[in-house]
Amino acid sequence: MRRKDGSPKIRALRSKPVYSNGLRTYQRQNKLPDDSNVNIPTHSVVSLFSGCGGLDLGFQGGFSVFGKVYPRLPFDIVAAYDNFPDAVETYKLNLGDEISCLDLSEKPASDIPAADVLMGGFPCQDFSSSGPKVGLEGERGQLYKALTHYMERHRPKVVIGENVPHLARLDRGRHIEHILAEFESVGYSFQVWELYCPDYGLPQSRRRLFLVGVRDDLPGFPIKPIPTHTNKYFTIDKAIADLELITDETVTNQSQYFVASRATAGGGQGDHTNQRGDVAYCIRANARGRIQFHYGIDRRLTVRECARLQSFPDNYIFPYTTQRNLTLIGNAVPPIIGYQVAISINKYLSDLTRLQVDADSRYPKLKIAKQLGLSF
Repeated sequence: MRRKDGSPKIRALRSKPVYSNGLRTYQRQNKLPDDSNVNIPTHSVVSLFSGCGGLDLGFQGGFSVFGKVYPRLPFDIVAAYDNFPDAVETYKLNLGDEISCLDLSEKPASDIPAADVLMGGFPCQDFSSSGPKVGLEGERGQLYKALTHYMERHRPKVVIGENVPHLARLDRGRHIEHILAEFESVGYSFQVWELYCPDYGLPQSRRRLFLVGVRDDLPGFPIKPIPTHTNKYFTIDKAIADLELITDETVTNQSQYFVASRATAGGGQGDHTNQRGDVAYCIRANARGRIQFHYGIDRRLTVRECARLQSFPDNYIFPYTTQRNLTLIGNAVPPIIGYQVAISINKYLSDLTRLQVDADSRYPKLKIAKQLGLSF
């Protein structure tokens, strides 16, 4: 087979990756430098809608990516849940056996263990700007209630809900106001943090929304992470240049990519070519919806390159075929973004014993009317 320009068609070398173990095995065998938090007291965590584990890895820490070490953090994930078997198995391979595969709409909160922290990236498809935009009326638009039920039953100290930024804009903000009002009705105060991920070192143009809540009998509030890279973004070529000459599985998932000719009609059909010296386009779960080409090689991005751009370390293994892996990666919270949120939550929880009720000026609580105006 030849392409329309007459040149040989580029083909991926393998349909499945080659690997022996995932990140959890590597972590047991190799202690990271500056991993000084391993033996300090932990905050218990329950993770809902965990996906393949991006947010959970961020809270756990103990990984290295882009030449930087992210030491372990004092969080203990006691239970995690997702209803997508691929995500559950990938989580087990890389993080641990604490995850269960089930539909949270059918599991009562009383059957889930109590924890200090509740977190969950409730499904975003019905809120996404690239999805049906049906919001709360969609089949998955009501799944945020799993967090409400847990909060009402177990009263965790801190809650983190994660979603797409379009949630805050859908129907002029009415959907997010409805969700926040329900969360706060069971005894919590919430803020909304919109994080532009390149500001925190992610080499990809991605925004995420974090709904952060504190139980209303507790003083203070976590502080939104301060940007670390506003003056100079970490670019796509710096993130994946070392993979350019690798075409096999010496780096797991690097031989996996879709063969795609550039569109000759239809307005490009979503074709985008990344640019050297800039951050990548946003990595999406539906790889056919936005076709991304490498900045210097005439092919699409590989599974490993996409995982890198999401800040997964190379020893975080995606064990399936190309599209299945890209779905997992595109749906994930970038671990280094989760890590920044986790640092803030840990600082707040660690300070709780020292905070006094009259110290709220350091951690101001904002009500819904102010949240949306101050957080973006």
